[in-house]
Amino acid sequence: MPPKTRAIFFDRDGVINARIVGGYVLHWNEFDLQPDVADVLREIKLRGYLAIIITNQRGVGLGLMSEQDLQLIHSELQSKMLAEAGSQFDDIFYCTDLDDAPGRRKPSPAMLLEAAEKWNIDLANSWMIGDSKSDIEAGQRAGAKTAYFVTEHSEEIPKATKIIHNLKELLHFI
Repeated sequence: MPPKTRAIFFDRDGVINARIVGGYVLHWNEFDLQPDVADVLREIKLRGYLAIIITNQRGVGLGLMSEQDLQLIHSELQSKMLAEAGSQFDDIFYCTDLDDAPGRRKPSPAMLLEAAEKWNIDLANSWMIGDSKSDIEAGQRAGAKTAYFVTEHSEEIPKATKIIHNLKELLHFI
């Protein structure tokens, strides 16, 4: 069996792009890319990490957008990253469920565990980066290290391995 690889798991809304408080990013023109995403993606890829987005996308489940709309947003993001970082996210796992009952929606670790199986990831040497308690809980439950990304919308800061205030801080400890 090949050696396991390491990954950086990113929440999408609030980490990769600005969160729309009380709403959803429904179209690419509403996707406000956070500063430093391309630089951080380029650097973590150079350091040998996989870069994987793990995101709850309830807007699809609510019928506000289609799964095709969501895939178009992700396709545009990947194109932008290829142009700006020379690389793309290795994968994007998303859950459109409305509640936690089916078991995939964060704080469930299911999407991280799916990624770990698909990509042969060493979760203990990987990181989940998120701006919500459910992101941190999902990472912890999967056995990954966690970094809580403080934003202007942060309220209670959960107990995480690291607290960061911008994405470039991630590069100091991975």
